[in-house]
Amino acid sequence: MFSNKSGVLAIVVAALLPTCFAGWLVWDSLRGPGAGGEPQRVLPLPSVSASGSASARTDDANGTAAAGTPTASALPLAGKVVVLDPGHNPTDHEHTAEINRLVDIGTGRKACDTTGTATKAGYAEAAFTLDVVHRARALLTARGATVKLTHDTGGPAFGPCIDERARIGNEAGADAAVSVHADGSAAGDRGFHVILPASVHQGIADTRAIVAPSRRLGTAMKRHFADATGSAPANYLAGGTGLISRSDLGGLNLTTVPKVFIECGNMRDPNDAAELTDPAWRQSAAEGIADGITAFLRGKT
Repeated sequence: MFSNKSGVLAIVVAALLPTCFAGWLVWDSLRGPGAGGEPQRVLPLPSVSASGSASARTDDANGTAAAGTPTASALPLAGKVVVLDPGHNPTDHEHTAEINRLVDIGTGRKACDTTGTATKAGYAEAAFTLDVVHRARALLTARGATVKLTHDTGGPAFGPCIDERARIGNEAGADAAVSVHADGSAAGDRGFHVILPASVHQGIADTRAIVAPSRRLGTAMKRHFADATGSAPANYLAGGTGLISRSDLGGLNLTTVPKVFIECGNMRDPNDAAELTDPAWRQSAAEGIADGITAFLRGKT
């Protein structure tokens, strides 16, 4: 009998001790300065895990929670703004009068937008660009970036116009902007290429401040897109370098932030078209674009 009562008493005491200790800590923190005139330091109470073990919760200086989950500030693109511009609009063909309206691009006037190209089977460039941009947005968002699109499904009935696309990136204060396209060259012309802004200082256009950073963005884009997709630089322009500068594109002439265009392949070539219409390849294309942007924003190429 005596031994059983002792066991029960030990269990009760063990259960009460943590509660008493916690109560003493609260009382001690509320009683004001200690005898020596120094404020009492309130110690954090230990947290109890699901298994019943106690552990103190701390967050380290790198923004990583004690449980090992990275906080938003620890993500590689935290605080960065990226603007993605899906080339063309799936319903541009229904608004030919509107998209044929001319807008000022600094070096001249060009149509507000165009319908874009398509594969021989009818897969539209505008559908391709939206799909790839959605995939790239998911990857960049997961890395901590704030991603804005110039337009999206259910958005404007046509366009936006090329000058407005540039303005969206400018007003967002984008750290990087990328316009996604696919080319419509002749069969046999294969591969991708990245278009860089030329140095333009004419009319409302002035790209001088962003030419150099845009070239770094384009160089990173070329490398990572090739790595992710296995595609080669275009064999029909830019001497096979995959990089070309142009002064006739309003989306580049009017940008005030680092920006490039990427033509992901040639929709009119059957071999390229087979890749562009493959969802798995489009995922690889999105990874290449996201990796290129990430490398640029982290100071790498």
